Amino acid sequence: MLANLKAPVKAILGPWNHTYPHDAVPGPAIEWRQEAVRFWDQWLKGRNTGIMDEPRVTVYVRHYHPPDPNLKEIPGEWRGEDAWPVRRTQMKTLYAAGDHTLSGAPAKPDLHALKYVPSAGAEAGFWWGEVLTDQRPADAYSLVYDTPPLDADLEILGMPKALLPASATAPLANWFARLSDVAPDGSVTQVTGAGLSGAQRDSDENPKPLEPGKVYPLEVEMHVTSWVFPRGHRLRLSVSNAVWPMIWPTPYPMTTSLAIGGEQGARLVLPVVPFEERPHPKFLPPDLAPPPPGVRSEGGTWPGEWRATRDQVRQSTRVAWHGSNATQFPWGRETQDEQMTYEVADDNPAVSTVRGEIETGIHLADRVLTLHGVVDFKSDATSFYYTYKRTLLKDGKVIREKSGNETIPRDQQ
Repeated sequence: MLANLKAPVKAILGPWNHTYPHDAVPGPAIEWRQEAVRFWDQWLKGRNTGIMDEPRVTVYVRHYHPPDPNLKEIPGEWRGEDAWPVRRTQMKTLYAAGDHTLSGAPAKPDLHALKYVPSAGAEAGFWWGEVLTDQRPADAYSLVYDTPPLDADLEILGMPKALLPASATAPLANWFARLSDVAPDGSVTQVTGAGLSGAQRDSDENPKPLEPGKVYPLEVEMHVTSWVFPRGHRLRLSVSNAVWPMIWPTPYPMTTSLAIGGEQGARLVLPVVPFEERPHPKFLPPDLAPPPPGVRSEGGTWPGEWRATRDQVRQSTRVAWHGSNATQFPWGRETQDEQMTYEVADDNPAVSTVRGEIETGIHLADRVLTLHGVVDFKSDATSFYYTYKRTLLKDGKVIREKSGNETIPRDQQ
Protein backbone atom coordinates (compact mmCIF):
# COMPACT_ATOMS: atom_id res chain seq x y z
CA MET A 1 0.00 0.00 0.00
CA LEU A 2 2.80 2.42 0.89
CA ALA A 3 4.55 1.69 -2.40
CA ASN A 4 1.49 2.34 -4.54
CA LEU A 5 -0.52 5.11 -2.87
CA LYS A 6 -0.32 8.46 -4.69
CA ALA A 7 -1.94 10.36 -1.81
CA PRO A 8 0.12 11.80 1.07
CA VAL A 9 1.16 9.01 3.44
CA LYS A 10 2.67 8.72 6.88
CA ALA A 11 3.51 5.32 8.34
CA ILE A 12 4.86 3.86 11.56
CA LEU A 13 6.13 0.28 11.07
CA GLY A 14 6.70 -1.34 14.43
CA PRO A 15 7.79 -4.85 15.45
CA TRP A 16 4.41 -5.65 16.99
CA ASN A 17 2.07 -8.49 16.22
CA HIS A 18 -1.70 -8.24 16.82
CA THR A 19 -1.81 -5.23 19.15
CA TYR A 20 -1.87 -1.44 19.43
CA PRO A 21 1.52 0.30 19.75
CA HIS A 22 0.72 1.86 23.14
CA ASP A 23 0.10 -1.49 24.87
CA ALA A 24 2.36 -3.71 22.78
CA VAL A 25 3.79 -6.87 24.32
CA PRO A 26 6.62 -7.41 23.63
CA GLY A 27 7.71 -3.78 23.39
CA PRO A 28 8.83 -1.24 22.61
CA ALA A 29 5.46 0.30 23.44
CA ILE A 30 5.08 3.88 22.19
CA GLU A 31 2.52 6.67 22.27
CA TRP A 32 1.27 6.89 18.69
CA ARG A 33 -2.14 8.53 19.07
CA GLN A 34 -0.81 12.07 19.12
CA GLU A 35 0.93 11.36 15.79
CA ALA A 36 -2.40 10.21 14.34
CA VAL A 37 -4.11 13.39 15.62
CA ARG A 38 -1.38 15.53 14.03
CA PHE A 39 -1.93 13.77 10.70
CA TRP A 40 -5.71 14.20 10.75
CA ASP A 41 -5.45 17.81 11.92
CA GLN A 42 -3.21 18.45 8.92
CA TRP A 43 -5.52 16.92 6.33
CA LEU A 44 -9.00 17.30 7.82
CA LYS A 45 -8.69 20.65 9.61
CA GLY A 46 -6.13 22.36 7.38
CA ARG A 47 -3.64 22.96 10.20
CA ASN A 48 0.06 22.88 9.42
CA THR A 49 1.20 20.50 12.16
CA GLY A 50 4.60 19.93 10.56
CA ILE A 51 4.06 16.20 10.37
CA MET A 52 4.61 16.05 6.61
CA ASP A 53 7.98 17.82 7.00
CA GLU A 54 9.22 14.78 8.92
CA PRO A 55 10.24 11.43 7.38
CA ARG A 56 7.27 9.80 5.70
CA VAL A 57 8.09 6.34 7.05
CA THR A 58 9.27 5.57 10.57
CA VAL A 59 10.42 1.97 10.96
CA TYR A 60 11.68 0.01 13.93
CA VAL A 61 14.81 -1.80 12.76
CA ARG A 62 15.04 -5.04 14.72
CA HIS A 63 18.40 -6.20 16.00
CA TYR A 64 19.31 -9.79 16.82
CA HIS A 65 17.89 -11.49 19.89
CA PRO A 66 18.03 -15.16 20.92
CA PRO A 67 14.83 -17.17 20.42
CA ASP A 68 12.59 -16.44 23.40
CA PRO A 69 8.76 -16.45 23.44
CA ASN A 70 8.85 -14.55 26.75
CA LEU A 71 10.85 -11.63 25.38
CA LYS A 72 9.74 -8.38 27.05
CA GLU A 73 11.22 -5.94 24.55
CA ILE A 74 12.60 -6.45 21.07
CA PRO A 75 16.04 -4.85 20.66
CA GLY A 76 16.46 -2.30 17.89
CA GLU A 77 16.10 1.35 16.98
CA TRP A 78 13.62 3.72 15.33
CA ARG A 79 14.68 5.22 12.01
CA GLY A 80 13.10 7.69 9.61
CA GLU A 81 12.98 7.01 5.87
CA ASP A 82 11.64 9.26 3.07
CA ALA A 83 10.05 6.55 0.91
CA TRP A 84 8.91 2.95 0.73
CA PRO A 85 10.55 0.84 -0.52
CA VAL A 86 13.65 2.48 0.93
CA ARG A 87 15.44 4.04 -2.06
CA ARG A 88 18.88 2.64 -1.29
CA THR A 89 17.59 -0.97 -1.10
CA GLN A 90 19.74 -3.45 -3.01
CA MET A 91 18.21 -6.80 -3.95
CA LYS A 92 20.70 -9.55 -3.16
CA THR A 93 20.24 -13.10 -4.48
CA LEU A 94 21.59 -16.13 -2.62
CA TYR A 95 21.51 -19.54 -4.32
CA ALA A 96 20.92 -22.87 -2.59
CA ALA A 97 23.56 -25.51 -3.25
CA GLY A 98 23.71 -29.27 -3.08
CA ASP A 99 25.75 -29.14 0.11
CA HIS A 100 22.93 -27.13 1.78
CA THR A 101 24.80 -23.84 1.68
CA LEU A 102 23.66 -20.43 0.43
CA SER A 103 25.98 -18.27 -1.63
CA GLY A 104 26.01 -15.53 -4.24
CA ALA A 105 26.89 -17.89 -7.10
CA PRO A 106 24.64 -20.51 -8.77
CA ALA A 107 25.49 -24.08 -7.83
CA LYS A 108 25.65 -27.34 -9.77
CA PRO A 109 22.27 -28.97 -10.59
CA ASP A 110 20.86 -31.19 -7.87
CA LEU A 111 17.49 -32.37 -6.53
CA HIS A 112 16.59 -32.42 -2.83
CA ALA A 113 13.63 -34.47 -1.64
CA LEU A 114 11.62 -34.05 1.56
CA LYS A 115 9.11 -36.53 2.98
CA TYR A 116 5.81 -34.95 4.02
CA VAL A 117 5.37 -35.00 7.81
CA PRO A 118 2.01 -33.28 8.45
CA SER A 119 2.71 -32.57 12.14
CA ALA A 120 5.94 -30.67 11.43
CA GLY A 121 6.40 -26.99 12.13
CA ALA A 122 4.65 -26.33 15.45
CA GLU A 123 7.66 -24.27 16.57
CA ALA A 124 6.87 -21.73 13.81
CA GLY A 125 3.86 -20.56 15.83
CA PHE A 126 0.15 -20.02 15.30
CA TRP A 127 0.76 -17.19 12.83
CA TRP A 128 3.62 -15.26 11.25
CA GLY A 129 5.04 -12.48 13.40
CA GLU A 130 5.09 -14.12 16.81
CA VAL A 131 8.16 -14.22 19.04
CA LEU A 132 9.10 -17.88 18.96
CA THR A 133 11.19 -20.64 20.46
CA ASP A 134 14.32 -22.06 18.85
CA GLN A 135 13.53 -23.17 15.28
CA ARG A 136 15.85 -26.20 15.19
CA PRO A 137 13.00 -28.71 15.78
CA ALA A 138 11.07 -27.24 12.83
CA ASP A 139 14.23 -27.17 10.70
CA ALA A 140 14.69 -30.91 11.32
CA TYR A 141 11.67 -31.44 9.02
CA SER A 142 12.81 -28.90 6.43
CA LEU A 143 15.34 -28.52 3.65
CA VAL A 144 17.84 -26.11 5.20
CA TYR A 145 20.43 -23.88 3.49
CA ASP A 146 22.93 -21.68 5.37
CA THR A 147 25.35 -18.94 4.40
CA PRO A 148 28.89 -18.94 5.76
CA PRO A 149 29.35 -16.75 8.87
CA LEU A 150 28.95 -13.10 7.90
CA ASP A 151 32.09 -10.95 7.83
CA ALA A 152 30.04 -7.80 8.52
CA ASP A 153 26.59 -6.85 9.82
CA LEU A 154 23.83 -7.22 7.23
CA GLU A 155 20.52 -5.32 7.41
CA ILE A 156 17.37 -6.28 5.52
CA LEU A 157 14.18 -4.20 5.33
CA GLY A 158 11.21 -5.21 3.20
CA MET A 159 9.82 -8.46 1.84
CA PRO A 160 12.31 -11.28 1.18
CA LYS A 161 11.36 -13.79 -1.51
CA ALA A 162 12.05 -17.48 -1.92
CA LEU A 163 12.00 -18.66 -5.54
CA LEU A 164 11.43 -22.40 -5.50
CA PRO A 165 11.40 -24.72 -8.52
CA ALA A 166 9.41 -27.47 -6.79
CA SER A 167 7.48 -30.66 -7.45
CA ALA A 168 5.38 -33.16 -5.50
CA THR A 169 4.33 -36.78 -5.87
CA ALA A 170 0.72 -35.81 -5.02
CA PRO A 171 -1.85 -33.50 -6.68
CA LEU A 172 -1.88 -31.10 -3.71
CA ALA A 173 1.00 -29.76 -1.64
CA ASN A 174 1.97 -26.65 0.29
CA TRP A 175 5.39 -25.00 0.45
CA PHE A 176 6.70 -22.80 3.26
CA ALA A 177 9.82 -20.65 3.32
CA ARG A 178 11.29 -19.30 6.56
CA LEU A 179 14.23 -16.93 6.97
CA SER A 180 16.19 -17.27 10.23
CA ASP A 181 19.27 -15.99 12.02
CA VAL A 182 21.67 -18.74 13.15
CA ALA A 183 23.86 -17.65 16.05
CA PRO A 184 27.40 -19.00 16.61
CA ASP A 185 26.02 -21.24 19.40
CA GLY A 186 23.66 -22.91 16.90
CA SER A 187 20.42 -21.39 18.19
CA VAL A 188 17.98 -20.31 15.48
CA THR A 189 15.78 -17.18 15.64
CA GLN A 190 13.06 -16.93 13.01
CA VAL A 191 13.00 -13.56 11.22
CA THR A 192 10.10 -13.95 8.79
CA GLY A 193 8.39 -16.44 6.52
CA ALA A 194 5.35 -17.26 4.40
CA GLY A 195 3.66 -20.10 2.58
CA LEU A 196 2.04 -20.95 -0.75
CA SER A 197 -0.50 -23.57 -1.76
CA GLY A 198 0.67 -25.35 -4.88
CA ALA A 199 -2.92 -25.34 -6.12
CA GLN A 200 -2.89 -21.52 -6.00
CA ARG A 201 0.39 -21.13 -7.86
CA ASP A 202 -1.32 -19.19 -10.68
CA SER A 203 -4.55 -17.99 -9.07
CA ASP A 204 -6.00 -17.77 -5.56
CA GLU A 205 -9.51 -17.70 -7.00
CA ASN A 206 -9.15 -20.66 -9.37
CA PRO A 207 -6.97 -23.35 -7.74
CA LYS A 208 -5.76 -26.24 -9.89
CA PRO A 209 -4.24 -29.61 -8.94
CA LEU A 210 -0.56 -30.26 -9.39
CA GLU A 211 0.69 -32.70 -11.98
CA PRO A 212 2.71 -35.18 -9.89
CA GLY A 213 6.40 -34.98 -10.71
CA LYS A 214 6.16 -31.73 -12.68
CA VAL A 215 8.44 -28.90 -11.58
CA TYR A 216 6.68 -25.59 -11.00
CA PRO A 217 8.41 -22.21 -10.51
CA LEU A 218 6.94 -21.04 -7.20
CA GLU A 219 7.41 -17.60 -5.69
CA VAL A 220 6.93 -17.25 -1.93
CA GLU A 221 6.93 -13.59 -0.88
CA MET A 222 7.63 -13.47 2.85
CA HIS A 223 5.98 -11.09 5.30
CA VAL A 224 7.49 -7.62 5.63
CA THR A 225 10.33 -7.52 8.11
CA SER A 226 13.38 -5.70 9.39
CA TRP A 227 16.45 -7.36 10.87
CA VAL A 228 20.16 -6.80 11.34
CA PHE A 229 22.14 -10.04 11.07
CA PRO A 230 25.32 -9.58 13.18
CA ARG A 231 28.82 -10.32 12.03
CA GLY A 232 29.65 -13.99 12.65
CA HIS A 233 26.02 -15.12 12.32
CA ARG A 234 24.59 -17.08 9.39
CA LEU A 235 21.43 -16.61 7.33
CA ARG A 236 19.23 -19.68 6.98
CA LEU A 237 16.56 -20.48 4.40
CA SER A 238 14.29 -23.33 5.51
CA VAL A 239 11.86 -24.87 3.02
CA SER A 240 9.17 -27.28 4.22
CA ASN A 241 5.86 -28.76 3.13
CA ALA A 242 4.07 -28.36 6.50
CA VAL A 243 3.70 -25.65 9.13
CA TRP A 244 1.17 -27.18 11.52
CA PRO A 245 -1.09 -26.23 13.24
CA MET A 246 -0.87 -22.82 11.54
CA ILE A 247 -1.95 -24.29 8.18
CA TRP A 248 -4.33 -27.24 7.71
CA PRO A 249 -2.56 -30.37 6.40
CA THR A 250 -2.98 -31.42 2.78
CA PRO A 251 -4.59 -34.88 2.52
CA TYR A 252 -2.02 -37.02 0.68
CA PRO A 253 1.11 -38.85 1.86
CA MET A 254 3.87 -37.68 -0.48
CA THR A 255 7.37 -36.43 -1.09
CA THR A 256 8.18 -32.96 -2.34
CA SER A 257 11.36 -32.04 -4.21
CA LEU A 258 13.34 -28.87 -4.76
CA ALA A 259 15.50 -28.25 -7.84
CA ILE A 260 18.94 -26.85 -7.01
CA GLY A 261 21.51 -25.23 -9.27
CA GLY A 262 21.79 -22.79 -12.15
CA GLU A 263 20.33 -19.31 -12.41
CA GLN A 264 16.77 -20.67 -12.01
CA GLY A 265 17.46 -23.05 -9.12
CA ALA A 266 16.15 -22.53 -5.59
CA ARG A 267 17.22 -19.11 -4.35
CA LEU A 268 16.56 -16.41 -1.78
CA VAL A 269 16.17 -12.73 -2.72
CA LEU A 270 16.86 -10.25 0.11
CA PRO A 271 16.08 -6.51 0.36
CA VAL A 272 19.46 -5.39 1.71
CA VAL A 273 19.69 -1.82 3.05
CA PRO A 274 23.20 -0.34 3.21
CA PHE A 275 24.04 1.87 6.18
CA GLU A 276 23.24 5.57 5.89
CA GLU A 277 22.95 8.24 8.56
CA ARG A 278 19.23 8.83 9.00
CA PRO A 279 17.03 10.60 11.57
CA HIS A 280 16.17 8.63 14.69
CA PRO A 281 12.66 9.72 15.72
CA LYS A 282 11.77 9.60 19.38
CA PHE A 283 8.35 8.69 20.72
CA LEU A 284 6.83 9.54 24.05
CA PRO A 285 6.19 6.66 26.45
CA PRO A 286 2.65 5.29 26.33
CA ASP A 287 -0.02 7.43 27.97
CA LEU A 288 -1.76 4.67 29.88
CA ALA A 289 -4.77 6.00 31.73
CA PRO A 290 -5.47 4.28 35.03
CA PRO A 291 -8.55 2.02 35.08
CA PRO A 292 -11.79 3.50 36.42
CA PRO A 293 -12.37 3.13 40.17
CA GLY A 294 -13.30 -0.40 41.13
CA VAL A 295 -12.00 -1.97 37.87
CA ARG A 296 -9.11 -4.45 38.06
CA SER A 297 -7.88 -6.92 35.44
CA GLU A 298 -6.15 -10.21 36.16
CA GLY A 299 -4.13 -12.33 33.78
CA GLY A 300 -4.33 -12.21 29.99
CA THR A 301 -5.58 -14.67 27.40
CA TRP A 302 -2.51 -14.40 25.12
CA PRO A 303 0.03 -15.98 24.97
CA GLY A 304 -1.36 -18.44 27.53
CA GLU A 305 -0.10 -22.02 27.74
CA TRP A 306 0.97 -23.97 24.67
CA ARG A 307 1.93 -27.65 24.78
CA ALA A 308 2.85 -30.03 21.95
CA THR A 309 2.67 -33.79 22.64
CA ARG A 310 3.77 -36.50 20.21
CA ASP A 311 2.59 -40.12 20.47
CA GLN A 312 5.49 -42.10 19.01
CA VAL A 313 3.46 -45.32 18.73
CA ARG A 314 0.42 -43.83 16.98
CA GLN A 315 2.63 -41.36 15.07
CA SER A 316 0.22 -38.58 15.96
CA THR A 317 0.74 -35.12 17.43
CA ARG A 318 -1.46 -32.99 19.67
CA VAL A 319 -1.09 -29.25 20.29
CA ALA A 320 -3.10 -27.76 23.14
CA TRP A 321 -3.43 -24.03 23.87
CA HIS A 322 -5.14 -22.51 26.90
CA GLY A 323 -5.65 -18.92 28.08
CA SER A 324 -7.78 -17.18 30.67
CA ASN A 325 -8.40 -13.73 32.16
CA ALA A 326 -10.72 -11.96 34.56
CA THR A 327 -11.87 -8.39 35.22
CA GLN A 328 -13.38 -7.09 38.43
CA PHE A 329 -16.01 -4.35 38.11
CA PRO A 330 -18.02 -2.47 40.75
CA TRP A 331 -21.09 -4.44 39.66
CA GLY A 332 -19.44 -7.87 39.64
CA ARG A 333 -16.83 -9.97 37.89
CA GLU A 334 -16.31 -11.11 34.28
CA THR A 335 -14.20 -14.19 33.49
CA GLN A 336 -13.10 -15.74 30.24
CA ASP A 337 -11.47 -19.11 29.57
CA GLU A 338 -10.40 -20.35 26.12
CA GLN A 339 -8.73 -23.48 24.83
CA MET A 340 -7.84 -24.96 21.45
CA THR A 341 -6.77 -28.54 20.72
CA TYR A 342 -5.28 -29.63 17.37
CA GLU A 343 -4.57 -33.24 16.35
CA VAL A 344 -3.10 -34.86 13.25
CA ALA A 345 -1.77 -38.32 12.34
CA ASP A 346 1.34 -38.40 10.14
CA ASP A 347 0.34 -41.62 8.34
CA ASN A 348 -3.15 -40.32 7.52
CA PRO A 349 -2.96 -36.53 6.97
CA ALA A 350 -6.45 -36.36 5.46
CA VAL A 351 -7.92 -36.85 8.94
CA SER A 352 -7.12 -33.81 11.07
CA THR A 353 -9.12 -32.13 13.84
CA VAL A 354 -9.32 -28.97 15.89
CA ARG A 355 -11.61 -28.29 18.84
CA GLY A 356 -12.13 -24.90 20.40
CA GLU A 357 -13.94 -24.01 23.61
CA ILE A 358 -14.70 -20.65 25.14
CA GLU A 359 -16.55 -19.85 28.33
CA THR A 360 -17.50 -16.35 29.47
CA GLY A 361 -18.89 -15.86 32.95
CA ILE A 362 -20.78 -12.82 34.29
CA HIS A 363 -20.77 -13.04 38.08
CA LEU A 364 -23.41 -10.76 39.63
CA ALA A 365 -24.58 -10.40 43.21
CA ASP A 366 -27.73 -12.47 42.66
CA ARG A 367 -26.85 -14.76 39.73
CA VAL A 368 -24.13 -16.11 37.47
CA LEU A 369 -24.60 -16.10 33.69
CA THR A 370 -22.36 -18.39 31.63
CA LEU A 371 -22.00 -18.42 27.86
CA HIS A 372 -20.28 -21.58 26.64
CA GLY A 373 -19.26 -22.19 23.02
CA VAL A 374 -17.74 -25.29 21.41
CA VAL A 375 -16.53 -25.59 17.82
CA ASP A 376 -15.39 -28.87 16.25
CA PHE A 377 -13.71 -28.81 12.86
CA LYS A 378 -12.33 -31.91 11.15
CA SER A 379 -11.52 -33.28 7.73
CA ASP A 380 -11.25 -36.39 5.64
CA ALA A 381 -9.96 -36.81 2.08
CA THR A 382 -12.94 -35.06 0.47
CA SER A 383 -14.56 -32.67 2.95
CA PHE A 384 -14.34 -30.42 6.01
CA TYR A 385 -16.93 -30.91 8.77
CA TYR A 386 -17.92 -28.00 10.98
CA THR A 387 -20.14 -28.06 14.05
CA TYR A 388 -20.78 -25.35 16.62
CA LYS A 389 -22.84 -25.28 19.79
CA ARG A 390 -23.64 -22.33 22.06
CA THR A 391 -25.17 -22.73 25.50
CA LEU A 392 -26.41 -20.03 27.89
CA LEU A 393 -26.66 -21.00 31.55
CA LYS A 394 -28.00 -19.23 34.61
CA ASP A 395 -26.60 -20.45 37.91
CA GLY A 396 -25.45 -23.62 36.15
CA LYS A 397 -28.83 -24.43 34.55
CA VAL A 398 -29.27 -24.34 30.78
CA ILE A 399 -31.75 -21.67 29.65
CA ARG A 400 -30.96 -21.56 25.92
CA GLU A 401 -29.01 -23.60 23.34
CA LYS A 402 -28.23 -23.24 19.66
CA SER A 403 -26.18 -25.45 17.36
CA GLY A 404 -25.36 -25.85 13.68
CA ASN A 405 -23.23 -27.90 11.34
CA GLU A 406 -21.95 -27.77 7.78
CA THR A 407 -20.05 -29.98 5.34
CA ILE A 408 -17.64 -28.13 3.04
CA PRO A 409 -15.89 -29.71 0.02
CA ARG A 410 -12.10 -29.50 0.29
CA ASP A 411 -11.79 -28.01 -3.24
CA GLN A 412 -8.01 -28.13 -3.56
CA GLN A 413 -7.48 -27.46 0.16
